[in-house]
Amino acid sequence: MTNLIHASDIEILRKAGVLEDDIQHCIKVAQKAIEIAIRTGAEINMELVSRGALFHDLGKAKTHDMDHGKIGAEIGRELGLPRELTDIMEKHIRGGLTEPEAKELNLPVKDYTLRKLEERIVIYADRLVDIITDGIVTISKEIGAEEQFEEILTTIPKYGKNEVTIQRYLRYHREIQGLIEKEATAG
Repeated sequence: MTNLIHASDIEILRKAGVLEDDIQHCIKVAQKAIEIAIRTGAEINMELVSRGALFHDLGKAKTHDMDHGKIGAEIGRELGLPRELTDIMEKHIRGGLTEPEAKELNLPVKDYTLRKLEERIVIYADRLVDIITDGIVTISKEIGAEEQFEEILTTIPKYGKNEVTIQRYLRYHREIQGLIEKEATAG
């Protein structure tokens, strides 16, 4: 699994100025995203999942504000990273904003919808890693974060943000867990 996470990519994060704590978060998100992608049994671009997860917070080299996704995508383009990676960086804020949400958050007004399963897996893994790292789950951290995901999102505002974001994350959770369950029963 970790052979999909390349030291050269981690070095890009360091050279860009991403703090070590943020790099460790990105590595955990990549590991979780890879693990989830494998469990779905779906036809998935594993390089996009692993690298998208690893680079999703590249913008934190410059800021931890709401526009770190936009800034990360700009840095990624300057570094010559593929568009599908910079798209993940730009669109990961709140799991893929609509145009009205982008306007409300003072981000460039456009559609940030996550169209690829790989993008949704990265965003789902990011939210799960936040929950696991914060110690929110009451049972086995890895399993508990997924099993308690809906409850955590709907009861702890930090993770759900607002009703639109909650519903978006819940759709991703249900879609991905549905794929995992289908794969488990097929195998």
